[in-house]
Order: sequence, then structure tokens, then C-alpha cells
Amino acid sequence: MKEENSGTFVIPNNGNLTEYQGTYRCYASNKLGTAISKEIEFIVPHVPKFPKETLEPVVVEEGQPFTLKCNPPKGIPPLQIYWMTISLQHIEQDERVSMGLNGDLHFSHAVERDSRRDYCCFAAFPRIRTIVQKTAMSVIVKTKKSDMSPETANAILDRRPSLLTPSGVRSETKLVKGEDLKLECVAEGFPTPQVDWVKMGHQLPAKAKLENHGKLLIVPRAEQEDSGKYMCKAKNPLGEAVHYFTVTVEEPPEWESEPQSQLSMIGSDVHIKCSASGSPQPTITWMVNGLPLQEAPAANRRVFGDTIVLHNAQAPNSAVYQCEASNIHGTLLSNANIMIMNLPPMILTKEGEDYSAVEGKGVMMHCSVFSSPPSSITWSREDSTESVEGPRFTVHDNGTLEIYRVEKDDTGQYTCLAKNTEGTSAIDSMLYVKDPTRIAVAPEDQQILIGTVAQLSCLAEYDKSFSNYFELLWEKDDMEISFNYTENSRYFVEDGILQIINVSHRDQGVYTCVARTPVDQDVASALLMVLDVPDAPENLVLSDHKSRSVKLKWIPGDDHNSSTTEFVVEYEENQWEPGNWKELLRVPGNHNSAVLKLHGHVDYRFRVSGVNTVGRGPSSEPTERYKTPPAAPDKNPENIKIEAHLPHEMDINWEPLLPIEHNGPGLEYKVSYKRQDMEEDWKEHMVKRHSFVVKNTPTFVPYEIKIQTRNHQGWGPEPKVVTGYSGEDFPSSAPDDVAVEVMNSSVVKVSWTRVHKDKLNGHLGGYRINWWRLRSLVDSKKSHGDKHTLTFPGDRNHATVPGLTPFSEYSLIVMTFNGRGNGPGSHPVNFKTPEGVPEKNPVFRVTDVQKHTVSLAWAPPVEPNGILTGYLLEYQLINDTDEVGPSQTVDISNPDTTKWILRNLEPMSRYKFNLRSCTTVGCGPVVSEECTTTLETSLASTHGGISTQGWFIGLMCAIALLTLIVLIACFVNRNKGGKYSVKEKEDLHPDVESQGMNDDTFCEYSDNDEKPLKGSQQSLSREIKAGDSGDSLVDYGDEDAQFNEDGSFIGEYAGRKEKREKRASAEIKATIQTPA
Repeated sequence: MKEENSGTFVIPNNGNLTEYQGTYRCYASNKLGTAISKEIEFIVPHVPKFPKETLEPVVVEEGQPFTLKCNPPKGIPPLQIYWMTISLQHIEQDERVSMGLNGDLHFSHAVERDSRRDYCCFAAFPRIRTIVQKTAMSVIVKTKKSDMSPETANAILDRRPSLLTPSGVRSETKLVKGEDLKLECVAEGFPTPQVDWVKMGHQLPAKAKLENHGKLLIVPRAEQEDSGKYMCKAKNPLGEAVHYFTVTVEEPPEWESEPQSQLSMIGSDVHIKCSASGSPQPTITWMVNGLPLQEAPAANRRVFGDTIVLHNAQAPNSAVYQCEASNIHGTLLSNANIMIMNLPPMILTKEGEDYSAVEGKGVMMHCSVFSSPPSSITWSREDSTESVEGPRFTVHDNGTLEIYRVEKDDTGQYTCLAKNTEGTSAIDSMLYVKDPTRIAVAPEDQQILIGTVAQLSCLAEYDKSFSNYFELLWEKDDMEISFNYTENSRYFVEDGILQIINVSHRDQGVYTCVARTPVDQDVASALLMVLDVPDAPENLVLSDHKSRSVKLKWIPGDDHNSSTTEFVVEYEENQWEPGNWKELLRVPGNHNSAVLKLHGHVDYRFRVSGVNTVGRGPSSEPTERYKTPPAAPDKNPENIKIEAHLPHEMDINWEPLLPIEHNGPGLEYKVSYKRQDMEEDWKEHMVKRHSFVVKNTPTFVPYEIKIQTRNHQGWGPEPKVVTGYSGEDFPSSAPDDVAVEVMNSSVVKVSWTRVHKDKLNGHLGGYRINWWRLRSLVDSKKSHGDKHTLTFPGDRNHATVPGLTPFSEYSLIVMTFNGRGNGPGSHPVNFKTPEGVPEKNPVFRVTDVQKHTVSLAWAPPVEPNGILTGYLLEYQLINDTDEVGPSQTVDISNPDTTKWILRNLEPMSRYKFNLRSCTTVGCGPVVSEECTTTLETSLASTHGGISTQGWFIGLMCAIALLTLIVLIACFVNRNKGGKYSVKEKEDLHPDVESQGMNDDTFCEYSDNDEKPLKGSQQSLSREIKAGDSGDSLVDYGDEDAQFNEDGSFIGEYAGRKEKREKRASAEIKATIQTPA
């Protein structure tokens, strides 16, 4: 039934579809004619079935050929045929047994195992999802055992080939272009024949392939050039059989000239042409409005070959003409609408179209016209009635205006005018010229490390009128990248930059940036190469197996855009360290094989990894194991060391062979030794450990030693001889002629005469200098100080001793030492150091501050390093302004002075004071103090109202009385002892760090000698020389400089502290009066 308002014909499935089988054609008609469709064949397939039949067994003698016929039922192609057993096991096919194209199963000769009762042919029709089975067939192969002698039983007679299919000597094959050409030759004979194929006069097509053990030749998608003669040849040692195929490739019809629809004016001649090619040549059939020409006659219509001519055509000649081209391989049908009429121009293009063009590019503005007779078409600008002309303008036959290399001035309105004998018509169109889209910053080729972030930049310029329509797209290998911006997304675009997170191998490729507007686009591409370590090598093969070497070959893995520089070959053995892989050797990256030198009696396996600039890649799969036979050792021990811990012994130690270097079981070492200075035989000992002790040796005499390896297979190579010495004893002599040269106040140079080598009793280790302080030259009382030691390795006769205290008397001795210990010391030498500059004053503070005066007090240095000659006191105004006062200097020449009053100072001003102690050599380091002078107004005048109160007067009297009592107690205590205890000294000289700010004096204490007075004068009343020497034990000694066993300078520090307490007591007792 036909659907309403549609050309669709519906066949109802009412259970009787076979009634509708047949050929159908669709006709569509209106007042201008009738068009038709190609014929459509409607087929209702039946379910294919094998006929029910009883098949007799196939009886065949052993060695004879036979064929099992399938004869599948007809059905909708494609057809697939299988030979299987009842239990659905495939019948095995080979050169002897094979299935033909028609489904028959051929046996070139029968064997006993071919006997069975369940040969089944299955035919499958995939399009209707149906598989049908033929009745099972039986095969009985008769053997020759019963009627032949034992010698000839089961023997098959040789037989020359003959063809089971195809029959005859020649055959013809025709197929349609584009189909697969299939030619088969199935031969019988014994031995089983081999089949060869030849194209007569030519080579087989390059695309040809052989299947079914060479019995089937297939040429896919056959073309005309595949036509010709083919030959198959089946041969065995007894002869050959041939068959010739004549192959013709035919073609379905193809249009050479397809009839076109036409609009012609009344009275014109109309030509309708139709021609087609094909093989065989197609037959051309003409129809008009679906009827053969003879059933619709027209007086002015003639057929000339492949053309119909309508002479002086009139309106009634309007119709639909059909041309049908057919051969056995297909049919072509074309409908041509022929309209005979006169019409004024009808412009089919919409009025007011807007066109956008890119400056410098072309644009086409359309004007499609329907008219009869054809119209003349002209284009003009809004500002001119003349048609547009020039080399940049072309009006095509279909009315389209094309403008080449558009310019900005081309913007404006254009008019298309169509005119024929029946009338005129016109439309207007608008042209807008836009700036071209251009990629200003293009992405660049990159090499990026795997797992990192890649960034590709792309910035474009475009016409701003397209701001809402411009888009920037990214493609990878011509496929657009979609950005979903999910948690797992690795592609992100921001401000024209494409970011690829966690780059992997699949990200490698060509990335294209596409800048696009509605009228144009620009593209730029970049290659992204992903760098990674090489893949693991593959297909490791061991070859050239020898007792102590093997050749290893491999196929390198992908180097991931970074050339492999080398390969690392590793080995693992399963006896000493199973599972532990060790490097064996490295091979240049352009090699893929290596000869591996091996040890004996080791069960090896190997693996390989590649190295490039990125790093080392994963290792390959290991090879199979390869075990070398045992052999004698290849080497002797190395790093032989001769040590002597006791005077009459010699310890011999060496680096043992690695287990893998044993080359076999039973490794031992032969230790041989003899005195070098005497003619004697070698003494030999066999040991398994890697050390040996020679006893009862003379003290420190040279020996020759050699060590050779041996295992159950034999001796190692001849060993090298090394020289060593027997045990050492203490040196027996001290250095002579020890002399001391004083370099400065804290450094001396010591010289001596070397100890003779016969007295060293061992290898010379060097010399040691021990020294100690006897007394300070300031105080004549001797006080033995701590002992200090410096060690000077090597053979030498002088050394420098630093870090001495100036103006002191010292004593020193020199001794040598060897590996056993120190020798005897030299005779002591006493020396004195000259004066130096004093140490820093331990106490310096402000004791009283008034409006114009400041009182200062200090303690002399603990170590004056000479005869103290006085002090240098400097002070300077340092208010919190940019202006500073001049530096004033006071030269205090009395070394006993420890107090001073500075007068004529500015009130309410801040001052800085510097103090240094001096000797005849120079002045020592600076200690500093700062304070602010006060106002003249006293506390009583400031609080006059309070002082008149009785309670205030009583309080002041009580404080005065208490102060008097404390002073008396202090005076009595001082006269009792004659000196202060440490506690009293600390009370009089409080620790600088614990001294707080005095509310009355506003003073701060500082001993920082790094802060000189602002603007201080460099010309002082006495010469200022450097303080401490700057020499140290580290500067003059070596890294193993030694100090006394009892804690180095601890004893000396304790002595200094005692002296400091005594001097402080004496200085505090002294009555110090500041000069008026």
C-alpha cells in the first residue's frame, strides 16, 4: 500500500509476503511530465535446506583420490561452507586434503586414517543467520595388508598428477571489475603434487596472493589489466598437469554523457544526448514520461544514434525523458526534465544578501536566474550605473560576480540586473571587506620530556567586527582536540596557550593552531616530540658459545627521539648472589651485539638496557641460562698490604678474589716470602684465608712477597713480587741542634738536625714539638703552664709554632715518631717572646653623670702582654642628628690610673667613649661606652612641693643613715683581708651582659671594638699598633695538630682567672684621683 503524501510503497507483512515477489518501479507525475525510478526486485527468501537423502559409504583403495560432494542449497549470499565431524571438530586440511570453491572436499590420495563415518558439510548464510547440515557421509579406505607380502604391505604406488578440479585443459572465467578473482587447481597424485601459478606473458599481479596451500590464486579488486591468460601447474617427481584460464574482467554501465534537464524557448531545437560505456557494451533504451518512445509519438522528434532532437520545439513538447543503459552487470537510469516555454527573468538568489570578504582574497556574489530565453546579466556599483569592469572582476555564465584580490574600497552595495526578451529583474547585495585573520605568534617545534608539561603558544590577529564569532581551535594530527576540562583532562587552553599536562607518548604529533572567523582562517603547526628513556631491548639471543665467552645479540627498543648512547649489559648468577644483577660491560649505542668475557664455573643469565640523554631505560627480559665449565684462576690477589704491629712480626693481608673469580671449587693462596737484603730461598705457605703472619722477623728489614692462586683445575698466573718491611720499634735517637728563632710576639721558628734513618727503627712519620709557658715577664714569679703539642708529618728540619703569649718565657723540646710511636725528646730549649699590645680592658663603665661632667672607671687588662705605659681615652658627641662633634683624645700616661672625669660637656647630650690600653709596642683593642648628660635641675627643685612635707624629709634621713651604715661595713671588710674574694670582685666589676640601665645616668655599656667613633681623628698622641697577632695553631699546624692530654689550654685559663682576680682586687683598693 502507498503512504499518504509520500512516494513510499509499504508491503504489509501479513504472513504471505511471497505474493509480493517481483519487480517494482516508482512513477512520479505532474503537469510537466512523469519521472520514474530504477527497477527494484523484491525477493522473499526461503530457508535453505539440504535434501533428505541416504548416502552410501564412499569406498576407496588406499592411495587413490576421492572427492566428497557438498552441493549446498541455494540461498542469499554470502555462502560459507565448513567440513566438520558430528562432534563439530573441523576436518584438518593440508596439501593432501583441501576444500574447493564449490564446497567439495578433495583428497589427492587416500590414507587409512581417512576412514570415518561422520564427514559433515555445513552451509552458513550469515545474512539470514542460518546454518544447515548435510547428512553425514562415511568413508572406507581399503588397505593392501591382506593381499600383499609384508614387504609391500601399506606401500602406496607413486602416481603422476592429474587435476580433480577444474576439468579439462582450458576454461573461461568472467567477473565484474572490483570483485576478487579466484582461480583454483586441486590435483591428485602421489607424492602429493605442488601447484604453481603463472600469468602468460606477464608476471602475476603484485597484489596476488596464494591460499589453501597454493591451490587457490586470489587477485583482490580485479581491474581491466588483470584480464588475460593464467596457467596452473601441478607437479610431482613423476610428471605434471596443467590448466589454462582465460580471465575477462567486465564492467557494469557507466555514464559517458548523462542527459541533462533543459529549459528552452519556444521554436528552438532541443538536443538530448545519452551514452554509456561498459563490458559488454550497454543497451540504451529511451522513454518519455515513463513510456517507450513508440507509445508516445511526436512529429518533430527524431533519434540520431545516442541523441534525441526536438525540431522547432513547442510548449506541448515539455516532458520528462528517461535514458536507461543496461548490461548483464547492472542498469543506469537518468531522468531529464525538458521544459519548452518563454519566461521573464526570475532571480532565485535572495534579495539583500550580505557578503563578507577578506582583504587580498577573492569573493563570489551570486545571482542565479531562471528564464527563457536565457538572460543577459550585468553587475553595477551603487555609485555608478555602469557595469563593473576590470581585471579583478569576472561575471560567470551562471550570473555570479567574482572579485579577485579584494580591496577595502570594494566595500559597498552591488546590483545584479537580469534581462531577456520577456522582461528584466534585479537584486541588491552588500559587500563588506574585512581585515585578514593572521597568526602573529605561531607555535614552535618542541622536544619535551615525558611526564612534564608542554606549552604551545598561538596568538592571532583578526577583524574586530568578528569578536563574537572568532574561535581559536587546536588540532592534533588533523583531528580537533576537544576540551572537557574535567578532573582527568590533560588538555587546557588559556590566553591562546595550549597546555598538555603529564605528557605521554601518545601526545607526540603535529599540533595545528586554527584561527577562524566566518570568512577566513589561518593555521600554523608545530611538531611535538616526546623524549623518554629507551624501551627495553627485545629478542636477546646467545650464540657462539665458548668455554669462557659468549656472543649476545639484541634488537634495540624505541629510543623515543633521543638517540641511544650506550647499552648496559648485566649478568646474574645463581650460586653466590642469586637475584643480584651486576653490570658486566657497556656497549656503544650503535651496536646491537657484544662478546661477553666470562668466568669459569658460573651459571649466567644476561639482560640489556639502553641509555640516552634522558636516562637509563628498563631492562630487557633475561636470556636463558648459560653455564661455563670450571677453569684455573685467571688472576692473583691485588692490593697486597704488609703491616707490622709488633717489632718481630710481619702481617701480610690482601684483597681476596671475588667468589665469581674463583673459576672453580677449591680456591687457595700460596704465600711466598724471603728477605730482600740476603740470598735465601723462598719460604712458601698454602692458606685459604686472605691474611698471613710471619713471626720471628728482625726489626724493620725489607722482604719480597708474592701470592699465587690455585683451585682444583690448576694454578693461576705467575704473581708479581711486592716489597714490604717487618715490624717497627720506637725511634732510638732525638733530634740534635734544636734552635728557636723568634718571628714576632706570638710566633717562633724552630729548627733541628734530622734523626739518622738507622735510628728511626721504622718508617719516618714526622716530628713533634712540645712547648709550655714558664712565666710572664711582667711577673718574675715562675708558673709552669700547660703543655702543647704540634705534629709535622714527613721528613723536615724546621717548623713554625704559633699562638704564643707575648712577653713570656717558654720552653720546648723536639722528637721524631714512626708507626710504633714517639722517640726520645731533645734537650729543652728556653726562649722569650717580645712585648705585644695589651688585651681588651675587662671593665669599662660610667660611674657618674652630671650636666657638664661624666665620671669613667675601668680595670686594667688581664694580660698586658708587656709593660703597661698608659691608656688612650677618646670621646665624641653623638646626638641623634646628622651632626656629630669632633673626636677628643685624652692621653693618660699613668698606667695605675683607672678613673677619669671628663669636664665641659654639653648638657642633655649623648656621648660615646672609647678606651684602649697601651704598651711601648702600641695600643690594644677598644672598649666602648655611651651615656647622656643630665639637666641641671635637681630632683628636689623639680618636686619642691614634696620636699616641704615632713614625711618626705624623714624618708630622706632614713635613706642617708642606711647608706652610711653600708659604707662603714664595706670599709671594715676591706681592711680585714687585704684583697677581695671573687664574689666581691664581681660585685665591684659586674658582668657587662648583666648590667642594666641606670635611671640616673642613662648609660649603656658596650665592648664592641667594631664601632669606631663617628668622625674620629686618626692622629692620636701615641702610635696605635695592631693588637693580637692573628696567628693560630690552625694556620701554622696541620690537621692533626695535638694538644695536651689534660684538656689543652684549660689549665692556663684557670691561671689567668686567678691573676685577673688578684689584679682586680689590687686595682679596686688603689685610691684613684682624677687630675683637676
